[in-house]
Amino acid sequence: MKIVTYNVNGLRSRISQFGSLPKLLDSFDADIICFQETKLRRQELTADLAVADGYESFFSCTRTSDRGRMGYSGVATFCRVKSAFSSIEVALPIAAQEGFTGLVENSQNRKCEARNEIVDDLEDEFAKEELLKVDSEGRCIITDHGYFVLFNLYGPRAECNDEERIQFKLKFFKILQKRWESLLRQGRRIIVVGDFNIAPTAMDRCDAGPDFEMDEFRRWFRSILVESGGPFSDVFRTKHPERREAYTCWPQNTGAEVFNYGTRIDHILCAGSCLHEEHHDLQGHNLMTCHVEECDILIQYKRWKPGNTVRWKGGRSIKLEGSDHAPVFTRLREIPDISEHSTPALSARYIPMIHGVQQTLVSILTKRQLAEQIRSCEMSGSLSDENITSETCNERVKRSSNACSISGVSPVESFSSNQESEGLISNTAEHSRGFDGDAACNIWVISGSKQSKSMPRNETMKKARKSQGSQLSLRSFFQRSPNPINNAKDSNSGISISQAEVLQPGSLSNTSSVVDVQCSGSQQHALNSSTPTQDDYELSSSTLEREKTNAALLEWRRIQQVMQNSIPLCKGHNEPCVARVVKKQGPNFGRRFHVCARAEGPASNPEANCSYFKWAASKSGHLR
Repeated sequence: MKIVTYNVNGLRSRISQFGSLPKLLDSFDADIICFQETKLRRQELTADLAVADGYESFFSCTRTSDRGRMGYSGVATFCRVKSAFSSIEVALPIAAQEGFTGLVENSQNRKCEARNEIVDDLEDEFAKEELLKVDSEGRCIITDHGYFVLFNLYGPRAECNDEERIQFKLKFFKILQKRWESLLRQGRRIIVVGDFNIAPTAMDRCDAGPDFEMDEFRRWFRSILVESGGPFSDVFRTKHPERREAYTCWPQNTGAEVFNYGTRIDHILCAGSCLHEEHHDLQGHNLMTCHVEECDILIQYKRWKPGNTVRWKGGRSIKLEGSDHAPVFTRLREIPDISEHSTPALSARYIPMIHGVQQTLVSILTKRQLAEQIRSCEMSGSLSDENITSETCNERVKRSSNACSISGVSPVESFSSNQESEGLISNTAEHSRGFDGDAACNIWVISGSKQSKSMPRNETMKKARKSQGSQLSLRSFFQRSPNPINNAKDSNSGISISQAEVLQPGSLSNTSSVVDVQCSGSQQHALNSSTPTQDDYELSSSTLEREKTNAALLEWRRIQQVMQNSIPLCKGHNEPCVARVVKKQGPNFGRRFHVCARAEGPASNPEANCSYFKWAASKSGHLR
């Protein structure tokens, strides 16, 4: 049996990287795959993120927004099985639980199956609100595989000056240890995998300082190990006790993977007796020595691959594909089958967003009532084809004070707005005339087709309403153009140039409603003689655009030159630095600074970052 633990730094990103969830899972060729930092909320769980053929999955998601974030942690366990029902496979758990306090309810609104295994004094030592808070961040999934209980953990991160978060982290591991002790007293075997956010020894951290040994989380980690009298074995260190620079996590923005400058914070621990009945109580026979075959880091999943550019000089311009963690795996041997069982209720296959929501009688009646109301509104708001006649058009098209003058709300504009508000398509050609003085304007509105006549009335109405969002209306053709040239008035006709252009024959030929505006008398002659051509408009427009582009280009070059002159050179390599911004809350939040552009690495390596640092002259303001 092969077990993999991997902090994916966003499950959605890793699925996108591999092309699909099945391809991501199959790449490990493992029986149990434990992901951390999935960054998914419960309502975001969909089939493409949670379901894959041949796998059963179990999720724990963030249920709180206390720190102003949602979906920032989360864990998921995928188990590769041949059958989800009536199975004897060890990989398929017989029970599953979200969180380790037993107070979190699953997707079917029932308490977890392992509730009776929780230590009796857990709620006596901690308030219920504290226990719920620890489990509300989606940091633990427990699956019972018969011969062992598997913990999939994502330990909290706590900065040295964040006292509130430090206390939360201490409480997290204290409650976790209580749960371990309870299971071990029952004679259960335990395997714990995940991102602990703890580097236990100086060998597991690239930059262990003088205060490294004083860290209380590292002291706690070492206290639970066998060499300190604890019940757990660090599987990787047991198999590779002297291996150095065996890191599993590297900073995201410093290129530290180039020189393998990271930490080992992703762990696999195990505790309990072996499965050999004849050696059950003998010293030296336990889960670690008898059943753990190998353990190693899957370095092929590192973002920085061998053969890449040696030096890191990209800063933010270089994006490495993959997580900032590497997976760790262990392989177990001699694990027999277990009794026949089915998938636990916590499985993602039973999540409503994936499995489907069963409709209640109330919801069905509510939907039916809503549908009837919509149908009633459609019937009451509809008009028959006979009502759309030339007579109604004559009522809507009002005479203007000046012939062919389209200032304010024009007759055609009024006609268009009324047609739009009723959402109707006329199936006949309608002719409306308006006369004033010597000028005559004939407005023809031609719409509809033989195909639309043959359609049912409701279907035609729906198409009309649907087309309003994308089809241009008559009103849009008579609005003034923002181009200053188009605002010049013709002194003879009293019609603006932009309006004359709009009223040119054939200007509306590409729309579904063809408007032919014909003007008679001297005004027609004035339009023909004074209206600029389309080439004039295109020439003036292109000239303005070219001038704007040139001005913007010159300004940008000036800004680049100023920025280039303000970037300092690092002292170690005499190379331009990269700019950074302080993202941590505090007095320097939003302040810019410059650092060496090379990859972070050991101080003894001259090719690595020289640790140059300089504050920028001004703050960049708060980040958005």
